[in-house]
Amino acid sequence: MSEGDLQAIFITLKLAALSTLALLVITIPCAYWLARSKRAIKPFLETLITLPLVLPPTVLGYYFLVLFSPQQGIGLWLQNTLGIQLVFSFSGILVASMIYSLPFTFRPLQSAFEQLPDNLYSSAALLGFKPWKQFLWLVLPMIKPAIYTAATLSFAHTVGEFGVILMIGGNIPGETQVVSLALFDHVESFNLQAANMLAGLMLVFSFAVVFACQWWQRQTQRVSTPTSLL
Repeated sequence: MSEGDLQAIFITLKLAALSTLALLVITIPCAYWLARSKRAIKPFLETLITLPLVLPPTVLGYYFLVLFSPQQGIGLWLQNTLGIQLVFSFSGILVASMIYSLPFTFRPLQSAFEQLPDNLYSSAALLGFKPWKQFLWLVLPMIKPAIYTAATLSFAHTVGEFGVILMIGGNIPGETQVVSLALFDHVESFNLQAANMLAGLMLVFSFAVVFACQWWQRQTQRVSTPTSLL
């Protein structure tokens, strides 16, 4: 395996880890709020969050490219004010990956929160648990399998990204070139030995992710068991 392939693997793992961690921090409280919300804007927000699932990655990447262009709008403001350029940079593909993987993190968490019985909160309040204690000491431990599933799906989805990364980050070795782009380069240059190596790694990784998610889903089905005691 070449040095370039090792760099691509490192960048991919770094991107997936940072994206997953940031998404969990953001989506756990947001999914909790949306799961309990009865506001009329809820369907609109759910549609907006789910949109990356059906929107072609190249289309999403194109809009990121336009939005973060250093020659106009938000990209120009970031460049002039903060000295940040998101286009063709690791920071850019990180932001794009977070948005593109958002539904894979958000939806399992929202579903788990919605499956919790309503009497859980009233019972906890009777026991003297304040809202923040209910969330930290009761709710989060009960949705652990969903958190693991969301983290696994988000990490795996980021590892397999191609179109969004190519559009917003280009294909810069050592900076924005991830495994999927390195594999594409090997195929284009007819370096099939290196392509087979990376493709094999992706296949093994994908199998492990699917297996892990199935196991977490079985655990998620048991979430409601302890709540029957309340």
